[in-house]
Amino acid sequence: MPVPFQPLSSIGIVGGGQLALMLAEAAAELGISVHIQTPGAGDPAVPRAATVVQGSLDDDRATRLLADRCGAISFENEWMPLERLYPLAEKGVSFIPGLDALAPLITKRGQRQLLDQFHLPCPRWFGLEQVFAVPEPSPVGLLQSQEAPGSPLWRSASPYRPPELEQRPTLPPGFSFPLMAKASRGGYDGKGTVPVADQQALESLLDHVLPSDWILEEMVPFEQELALVACRDRQGNVACWPLVQTHQHQQICDWVVLPAPVNQAVQAFARNVAASLLTGLDYVGVLAIEFFYGPAGLQVNEIAPRTHNSGHVTIEACRCSQFAQQVRIVAGLPMGSTDSRVPGALMVNLLGLEQELSEQEQRERLAALAALPGAHLHWYGKAQAAPGRKLGHLTLVLEGSSSADRQGERDRLLAEVRRIWPLPEAIEPPKNPLE
Repeated sequence: MPVPFQPLSSIGIVGGGQLALMLAEAAAELGISVHIQTPGAGDPAVPRAATVVQGSLDDDRATRLLADRCGAISFENEWMPLERLYPLAEKGVSFIPGLDALAPLITKRGQRQLLDQFHLPCPRWFGLEQVFAVPEPSPVGLLQSQEAPGSPLWRSASPYRPPELEQRPTLPPGFSFPLMAKASRGGYDGKGTVPVADQQALESLLDHVLPSDWILEEMVPFEQELALVACRDRQGNVACWPLVQTHQHQQICDWVVLPAPVNQAVQAFARNVAASLLTGLDYVGVLAIEFFYGPAGLQVNEIAPRTHNSGHVTIEACRCSQFAQQVRIVAGLPMGSTDSRVPGALMVNLLGLEQELSEQEQRERLAALAALPGAHLHWYGKAQAAPGRKLGHLTLVLEGSSSADRQGERDRLLAEVRRIWPLPEAIEPPKNPLE
């Protein structure tokens, strides 16, 4: 007779930023200790951690020390060196999500191959190396591979350059400009994306990047950007929070509203996509899916195998937040309810301004934000406040009973927030598309 799983009293998190901070805050409310691995002694999560292993996020020796202090380890972000973690997993270290489930999700190429494998909607795409008529590896073959470490699920292919420099790059049949180029690994908040308007732009891109590290996608017309945060526990139960609408400022999330102003059919379709991914991957933990929504319906833009900025609103808006749920799942506790407990909510990111505020100015502005009706302020305590950097967020409860009423509330409250804490007018894009 199998021994029942005993919930854990302590968990580990690789990472020490704001996501780890909010995971630690949720864990404290559940009476669970959190140990973290992070390089900076001043990182946001450090004050809330039971202990800190100071080391870079790709330091497997630090992760081994972290494992000695807890029963299971989770991740703040997906950019982990899986080849270094597989030996730890083979020695019994428990990672949530599991490494095999993470493997196809840590690169955009892997995500696109997975979506094609599962017949889930996403923009048509191809590997940048295909402009030199290089055949792409079979997605089915890649996804069936269980080899680790060194699995092609997560490791970039060998860089390819045409033998003759004068070879002219050509789009595969069925594709035309404009296109969007995306770095396969590491891009976020607008980094690692480059519009490719024409042949000249394509050739310029090829002068700066390794083709095997990038993909090209068709441009998708859309009316809204949506996101769904979902979760799956150790027993295979799946739950989803309400679908949300997101709005971007210079490719960085500006605000999120819950629920999204879409019909039930759209919400149901998004939940089905999430359930297919979670179940098909045998994924355990919280996961977020970003969608384009427009004339072609829902199209998956990106998958984040972790807690997500679009889910911060769940702290005040839902019975169990994404952070408390991740802690519950990692610790082996029963999942909480993902149902809303308010008619609606608006989450606004507080981004670093062009001119750094004095401590007095910052205190006054944060106090004014916290005094707004239905406001809940979260300040991350970051040491540096570069323009466009996420320094905190503000969640405001919406009371309107209809979508139209809540939209009016959203517009009024957003104007108040931006009067106190404006958006940075210009966020300097990376000079190098690889940044």
